[in-house]
This record gives sequence, structure tokens and C-alpha cells, in this order.
Amino acid sequence: MAETPSAAPARRVWAVGALCRALADALDARFNPVTVKGEISGFSRAASGHCYFSLKDTSGQIRCAMFRRSASLLDFSPRDGDSVEVQGRLDVYDARGDLQLIVERVQRAGQGTLFEQFLRLKERLEAQGLFDPQRKRPLAALPRGIGLVTSLGAAALHDVATALRRRLPHVPVVLAPAAVQGAQAPGELVAALESLYALAAAGRIDTILLVRGGGSLEDLWAFNDEALARTIVRSPVPLVCGVGHETDFTIADFCADLRAPTPTAAAELVAPARESWLGGLEELQARLQRAARRRLDGAAQRLDAGGARLGRPSGRIHTQHQRLERQAQQLRHALRSRLAREQGALQAALQAMRRAPLAPVGRCVQRLERAGGRLQGLDPRRVLERGYALLTQADGTVLARAAQAQPGQSVQARLADGRVDLTVVASSPV
Repeated sequence: MAETPSAAPARRVWAVGALCRALADALDARFNPVTVKGEISGFSRAASGHCYFSLKDTSGQIRCAMFRRSASLLDFSPRDGDSVEVQGRLDVYDARGDLQLIVERVQRAGQGTLFEQFLRLKERLEAQGLFDPQRKRPLAALPRGIGLVTSLGAAALHDVATALRRRLPHVPVVLAPAAVQGAQAPGELVAALESLYALAAAGRIDTILLVRGGGSLEDLWAFNDEALARTIVRSPVPLVCGVGHETDFTIADFCADLRAPTPTAAAELVAPARESWLGGLEELQARLQRAARRRLDGAAQRLDAGGARLGRPSGRIHTQHQRLERQAQQLRHALRSRLAREQGALQAALQAMRRAPLAPVGRCVQRLERAGGRLQGLDPRRVLERGYALLTQADGTVLARAAQAQPGQSVQARLADGRVDLTVVASSPV
């Protein structure tokens, strides 16, 4: 008797939607919640606020969707190429049957461990007072010299140099190059700052910029170094830290006197626009000119008022001249009158003397006059006028006799109109 074949098992035929839901349930039970590490690709943000991107590595990729509520909690702006860790749940999009990862949280790759280190160091340094606002110093209104620490190959160098050249082209900038990423970066940053501190002590710079462009937490990790933080706090001049983008924070930002959201913003903070200074100077010049005009106008008015009170100088001189003329005339008249009176009195006295008989006094006068005539006749000078000479020795002794004169002796002969120096040749008594 031939065997009859057994009945074949009945095949289950799935509806497409049911299969998608079954796959979704299986994925949810097997994997969710899931954490995936990869590189962002094709990131976009829709007008609704939802974000869409792919997460990939060298061996595969998966589509991701992040809805508006979760996207609003992002503490950074995801970009293509960012290495991230995402947490979410696997699902199947029924409409297309696509496998997708519904992302609920995103953080940069490795951020968990590094971020915990960052928080611990921040808490410890804050407790030690390194972030104390009372320690922060205001920037110079117009710096005399600026020190700059960054990498020679960084885009931040070009951005800062361009901003400083545009806003304060006359202020010297001293570059202290250093690595801004990698294991050697903290030591080089410390050494660069120390070199600028020496220039600050010499008075060559009064402001320092510490800058680099944006990047991941790992890229910026050199600026979370404790030795660098303590070096920043020791800066002898105000220090501005411009590291990363607006959402990036490092330990250096908290230690600096001022934190700038970007390198370019740091340059703009220390270098006020030249146009604003020129505008201020023009306003001060206009105010000075107005004040000077007011002073000059006031002085001119006071001068006019004083001139009106004084009158014309020529008029005053003419008045004084007239007064002097009158006084001179009065004086001449008074002198003539007195002279006339004196002359009249003298004439009257002379006439009276002529009319009066010769008094005894008159006879005495005549006798005195005769005695005076005889006395004048005895005057030696009258004798000298008749040709005689008076001889004297060097000591003034008169030579009255010839015997007093010795040959070779110097004598003086006194004449009526002078003297003659003589030398005795010989002397002979008569």
C-alpha cells in the first residue's frame, strides 16, 4: 500500500504593514533602547524643527530622525563629520519600510568621560577662587600693545589679524605661536603666555588674546588644562579668551578676565573701531571750538565795554596836553610877575641908596675895597704873570737859594699858566 505524502505546513502570508510592525516590535524587544556611535552625514533641520541625518562608519550607515522636542535640548550645533554618540530606539518607517533610528539624545563622541573630567576640574578650580569675578580686570580703553597666542596654521590667526588691522592698525601686535590641539598643546600655550608676560612687565603690551577656532570637546581639550588655567590667572595684564564658537566653553574661558564667543569677537572687544574714536575726537574738537569761540566773544565784549569807559586814547592825550599848556602858561605868568616885583624892589632900593648920604658903613666898604686891591697886588699869581717862576723840589719844598740846587736834581718851575719839569745842570750863588 503506497504511502500518502504528509500535509505541507501552511505558509503565513504577511501584510506589508503588519510585517513592518512585527519587525519594529522585534527590534524594540531585542535592541531598544540603543546607543550608537558614528559620524554625522547629511544633517538637515526642517522648518518644523525636526532634524534628519545619517549615522555612518566604515562598514555601514543608518538613517536617523530627531524630532523637535529632542532637538530643542541640543547643547551644540551638529555638523557633517562630527563624531557623536546617539541614544534612541530602532524603528521601521511603515510608509517606506525603512529602518531608522529615532534619536532622543546626542553628545559628541567621548564627551561623557571628558565632560565629567571637565566638570570635576571646573568645580575644584572654582572652589579655589580662580573664577572669582572680583579678580577680573577691565580692558584698556585704547591698548598700547596686544599680545596674541594661537597657532600659526589656525584660521583664527587670520581672523584676528584682519580685525585688528581694520580697527586699530597703529597698535603693535606681538604673536606668540603655540599648538592649540594635541598632547603638546597645553605646555606650548603656557610657554607662549609666559613669554608675553615678560613683555607686559617691560611695558610693551597691556592686553593679551588667547584664541582658536571651534571644534569638538577633544579638539578644545588643551584649554581645559589645570596648568594653563593657573597660568592665565597669573597674567599681569587683562587677558581675553576667544576659544571655539558661542556654545563652546572651556576652563580657560572661566579663568580669563573676559570671555569672547569667537576669535574675531575677542579682537573686536580689545580693539574698538577706529571710526568710533575718530567720531569722538571730532565731537571733542567741535566742543572745544565752540568753547573757544564763546571765550573769545566774551573777551571781545568786555574789551569793547572797557574801551567805551576809557574813551579814545588820542582824546585823553589831547585833554592832558591842554591841561599842561594851561599850567605852563600859569607858571610863566607867575614867574614873570614875581620877577617884575623883584626887579622893581631892587630898583627902588638902588635909587634909595643913591639919594641917601654916605653912611659910616659905606666908608667901611670903601676901605675894605682898597685893602682888597692891595692884597691882590701881593698875590703870587700876579707876580708869576709878570714873568717870574716859582721853583720847587720833588718833595714840594720851595727853592729859595741857589745853594739848595744840586747838579742832576729834578725841579719844577711853576709859571702863571702851568709848570715845567727841569733838571739842574749847575748852580752858582751870586
